[in-house]
Amino acid sequence: MAVADISRLRTIALVGQGGTGKTQLADALLFTAGAITRLGRPDDGTAAMDFEPEELSRHESISSAFHHLEWKRNTVILADTPGYAAFLPDAFNTVHAVDGLVLVVSPGADMKVETEKIWDAAQAAGLPVVAFVSRLDRENTKLENALAELTSLGARPAALTLPIGTDNALAGVIDVLNMKAVRYADTSGKAKEEELGGDLLAAAEDARTKLCEAVAESDDALLEKYLEEGKLENDELRTALRKAVLERKLTPVLCGSGSRNIGAGPLLDAILELLPSPADRPPRKGHNPATGEEVERAPDPNAPFAAIVFKTVVDPFAGKLSIFRVVSGKALSDTAVLNATRQSKERFGQLLRLEGKKQSPLDAALPGEIAAVAKLKDTTTGDTLCEEKAPIILPPLPRAHPVISFAIRPRSKGDEEKASQALARMIEEDPSLEMHRDAQTHDIILSGTGQLHIEVAVERLKRKYNVEVELQAPKVPYKETIKGKAEAQGKYKRQSGGRGQYGDCWLRIEPMQRGAGFEFVDAVVGGSVPRQFIPSVEKGVRNTLPEGILAGYPLVDLKVTLYDGSSHPVDSSDMSFQIAASMGLKAAVEKARPILLEPIMSVEVSCPDECMGDVIGDLNSRRGKVLGVDRKGNGQLIKALVPMAEILKYAPDLRSITSGRGSFESQFSHYEEAPPHIAEKVIKEAKEAKEAAKGAHA
Repeated sequence: MAVADISRLRTIALVGQGGTGKTQLADALLFTAGAITRLGRPDDGTAAMDFEPEELSRHESISSAFHHLEWKRNTVILADTPGYAAFLPDAFNTVHAVDGLVLVVSPGADMKVETEKIWDAAQAAGLPVVAFVSRLDRENTKLENALAELTSLGARPAALTLPIGTDNALAGVIDVLNMKAVRYADTSGKAKEEELGGDLLAAAEDARTKLCEAVAESDDALLEKYLEEGKLENDELRTALRKAVLERKLTPVLCGSGSRNIGAGPLLDAILELLPSPADRPPRKGHNPATGEEVERAPDPNAPFAAIVFKTVVDPFAGKLSIFRVVSGKALSDTAVLNATRQSKERFGQLLRLEGKKQSPLDAALPGEIAAVAKLKDTTTGDTLCEEKAPIILPPLPRAHPVISFAIRPRSKGDEEKASQALARMIEEDPSLEMHRDAQTHDIILSGTGQLHIEVAVERLKRKYNVEVELQAPKVPYKETIKGKAEAQGKYKRQSGGRGQYGDCWLRIEPMQRGAGFEFVDAVVGGSVPRQFIPSVEKGVRNTLPEGILAGYPLVDLKVTLYDGSSHPVDSSDMSFQIAASMGLKAAVEKARPILLEPIMSVEVSCPDECMGDVIGDLNSRRGKVLGVDRKGNGQLIKALVPMAEILKYAPDLRSITSGRGSFESQFSHYEEAPPHIAEKVIKEAKEAKEAAKGAHA
């Protein structure tokens, strides 16, 4: 059934670092509301929100999944997001498609950098947050630990529920707002409310006093009243609490256990009462693609239709599924829309509502709703869909920067093209993957946000497209050049009965500026080399450049001048002069002090203040040149130039140095002469590889 009133809609995402129990909590919420018929468990592969084979085998969420439930005549659209670092880009995209977040916190583990990044993303998106402390039925878990961790994030936590019992004896929660004990006899989600007494009452009164103080401090007028009267009425407290949450001045905290289905009902109540509906959210800003002027779209069903595609799922059999958030107006089945980002017309078929791994038909979707449509021809993640008469392009989604790359080698010969096509389709589904073919090494290079990210992509490649590949470290695209000038003769003479082969040329070579490429000059006078063979000499030189001299890498940045030679009236030919030119170039390069060039990358490293010294020291050990350090947010931004060979596997090392709190971006800068000991090693390895290849073909 479609949503009729967006004030009765909540579109929220469960977020948090990996291992906090988000997927289990999602099942508890769905089961408690009657959206699913059994309480699934991620550990045994029955959870509603984990259904991809890679998720089932690893027991961890890899991709955001969606479902919906009905609770007290309201609709909640629920997104379960991944929490491990390699898959956070998908979670960040989902954050931009919802109106509020439930931050799931584990009380028995230290807060990791992933939670810090998610919290920062929530703040940047202006989203209010409710926290849920899960897994309180496990040993050595305390609500106080989680509250302290939330405070360290910069949140101002205020407990709305407290646990009844500890560890395996967890029996329910204390509802601080209603001053009731909520007890659970089984995992059905059905609870029995009781009056408080003894220690439970004392704990509840203490928590309520802290809650009233925190809420009062969020509003000057309320604080004055609270200081005068010493209390807040229940309705007054609830109204002020909601206002403080929507203004992101407070983070209410609830608790329980997803696996035991304790606390799901109070959390659903808090989602409805404290997190915003689409109608509570401000208009979204964008720009008119025709005029460039800023335009807004209010979350109004009667406004022109606009939506942002924040996720794409590609199935090799069913095709492409575009998942979008409606920003304004109505999305309707069987209607024409404009992809404003690509200036192309699309047509919606049947709209779909996502229900875990299944979908159900949907006639219309209003602002705030998440829906899907199949087989849009041009649309990809990040695109804006809208009415043609009211065009708008919404701000782009955050872009994930790949940090690690591998060369992809198909196990079956001839599968290179098949692998490239399959990877291109996977990148539609996961834009945080990047692929390119190295022009020099001819390797297919796959880049991602971590080694696990790449490994999962390889598994999906095999499962979805039946392409098996091996991962190898990418080759460093070294180049060769010369430092001096030289002259040499290239003479090719062969007689074998009948017509022979004869070509003779003299070449002068000299270095050019770095990055200048190659220049060929014809300086022949007197016709010593006939005019028709001069292009043959140039072709012979150009064909030899990619082969190199030292280690088989391309020769660059040199000028070659043909200034003399000789010919034979019968035996000279195009091919003989090509061969002579190749021989002459090789002989001249050997005299002209050839050197190896290595690619240098421009690197920007973000890290906390306390890690800066270790990061700079590590960059220096990688032959890096630190160019400067700037303040960035709460940390430092280190700019450096580092040889590519030294940062192929930098991502895991930086993660170790900074305890996961560092990140980096890199791009090609220029080529520099490789130090002698590096060049010697590369040349030796190249010669050994060449000899091994000869042996294999012998």
